[in-house]
Amino acid sequence: MTTPTQPHHIVVVGAGFGGLAATRALARTDVRITIVDQRNVQTFQPLLYQVATATLSADDVAADVRGLLRRQRNVRVRMGRVTGIDLEGKTVRLDDDTDLAFDSLLLAAGTVSNDFGISGVHAHGFALKSVEDATVLRNHVLRQIEDAATTPTQPGTGRLTFVVAGAGPTGVEMAGALSELVAQTRAEVPQLADVPARIVLVEPTGTVLPPYAPSTQAYTERQLLARGVELRLDASVRAVDAESVTLDDGEVIACRTLVWAGGVRAHPLAAALGVPLTRGARVPVTDRLHLASHRDVFVIGDMAGPAGDAAPLPQVAQVAIQMGAHAARVIRARLRGRSEPAFRYADRGQMAIIGRGAGVAELARSMGGARIRGPLGWLAWLALHLVYLPGAHNRAQVLVRWLAALVSPRGNARSILEPRRDAARAYQPSEPDLAASGAADGRERDGWRRAA
Repeated sequence: MTTPTQPHHIVVVGAGFGGLAATRALARTDVRITIVDQRNVQTFQPLLYQVATATLSADDVAADVRGLLRRQRNVRVRMGRVTGIDLEGKTVRLDDDTDLAFDSLLLAAGTVSNDFGISGVHAHGFALKSVEDATVLRNHVLRQIEDAATTPTQPGTGRLTFVVAGAGPTGVEMAGALSELVAQTRAEVPQLADVPARIVLVEPTGTVLPPYAPSTQAYTERQLLARGVELRLDASVRAVDAESVTLDDGEVIACRTLVWAGGVRAHPLAAALGVPLTRGARVPVTDRLHLASHRDVFVIGDMAGPAGDAAPLPQVAQVAIQMGAHAARVIRARLRGRSEPAFRYADRGQMAIIGRGAGVAELARSMGGARIRGPLGWLAWLALHLVYLPGAHNRAQVLVRWLAALVSPRGNARSILEPRRDAARAYQPSEPDLAASGAADGRERDGWRRAA
């Protein structure tokens, strides 16, 4: 905390888009900042699916936090996991039982996957929330391909059948990338020529990319179908086991791989604040992004929700980045005795990639409202993600890999490293205190809830 000889101390929990945006915005402010994260890297989550499908390696999408902030003198990085928060005592407890005192606390811990209680998803599903998740999934997918090549005469095992649950941007991108990986592998491995292969995309809302315009959705569906992806757009996952996925209409799909992109909820740390949570277990904040009851506690990004009946903002990087920068402005204004500005989100649009040469982008009305699709949308997606990828080395490495993929589409990272499956569980265990706080169980999607 602040002492006569030390400046205002800000503890930032989470080294993602929002946490780093806030930290960088305070670079020229007379404060002390401690960033706490359970990993020593910032993970670029939009490209995790390319790690999972052997296009990129894990190091390509993970940048060392200390390296990113090496020129900022008022920052200290602490690797650790926050296990508790004392709002009145103004301390956070870490997993090594040490306490960090703060003058201002900024929570930017993001989300965890939400399986909505569907039987078997926790035990058998794979999510994409971390580099560990992506590496485990990649190893599993490559192992299925190797096993199918070893025993090609055993039909009905579903080794080359991959079910993706959730047809938002992550699910669409994952389904498209899996279809390309399987097609490339079957062309390279003669033993796989007669092995049945399926990519099945499941979505309960009736369409792919639910937040997008109908014309964009129709284009995306056509592109997925042209790549051999099967669409189940009015179906939900009812149950999962080690060898099959059962849908709510009774269809049983023999497969060994379920990729879960069906929903998220705020990080369980939200429940540690002891305030009533909103839909998706989010923390309600004021238009200054702090708790109504504690002005020195800020919540940003995917963890933050609106107070009252206002619509929640999308859980995307742009929201987190803008919230992080704005929280820094509020803190700076407060320290200087000036009025605190209210947060207003500036929507810039949305985009997704379907596969090689096929992407979609929709600019916000304030930016012209243009809709781009096809090769131009694909190039726009690549360019934007390259710009936002943290670390000059990472950007150079990814650019080289993408350029190499244009010459030879074969994946660059097909090593099977086999870390222990339980070392990177796809899902967080249930949190009884979330239910006790009255929080809704994640991003509520009626179809998934029906299947629970």
